[in-house]
Formats: sequence, structure tokens, C-alpha cells
Amino acid sequence: MDGVTEKKVVYSDFVIPDLQEIFNYGKETFGIFYAERYVLNIIEEINSLKIHYLLHPQCSRIETKSKIYRNIIVGSHLVIYRISEKIEVLRVMHSASSNNKIKKIKQIQT
Repeated sequence: MDGVTEKKVVYSDFVIPDLQEIFNYGKETFGIFYAERYVLNIIEEINSLKIHYLLHPQCSRIETKSKIYRNIIVGSHLVIYRISEKIEVLRVMHSASSNNKIKKIKQIQT
């Protein structure tokens, strides 16, 4: 992409457990095939952030003037990330999560 600097993508300590929980729920509810496809889709979207981090909108529940908190919508989940010298993937949460739970994401360190 023109003028976009590639950035390293890092995960907080919450991301892998979030993905595991999503997979387990999907496996019990829809079967292993669809659970794997869904989680792989989330991972593909996360991997695309190294270049496409500006493509996604500001997270409306964590608004800042600098617009550093963004989210990807994948199915019924939000991938919430922060733009700094790197891309910090903070959480993967159900989109119906409470505003208070989402606002606490600002405190996560990577």
C-alpha cells in the first residue's frame, strides 16, 4: 500500500485464551469444522493488520482523539487493537460485551 508503514503485530496475554474460548464454544455449538474455520478467519484478519491497520474504524466504545483504538468485526466478535510503534492486538471479544468490559481494554499492556 502506498505510504503505509508495515508494523509488527503483537498479542496481549488475553488473545490466545480468547481464541481458545471462541473455538471451544464454536466446537460445542456448531462442530469442529466450523469452529476451526471461524477462528482461522479471525487469525487471518489479525495477520492482515501488519499492513491494513488503518483500514478498520476507530473502536466506538473506546474513543480517543488520536483514534489509536480500532476494531475489526469478524462475525459476532470484535478484534480490538491499539496502534503504536507496533500493532497491539488486545482482545478478541463478543460484540455484545459490556461497555465497561471493553473500556478496561485501555489498561492492557503488551
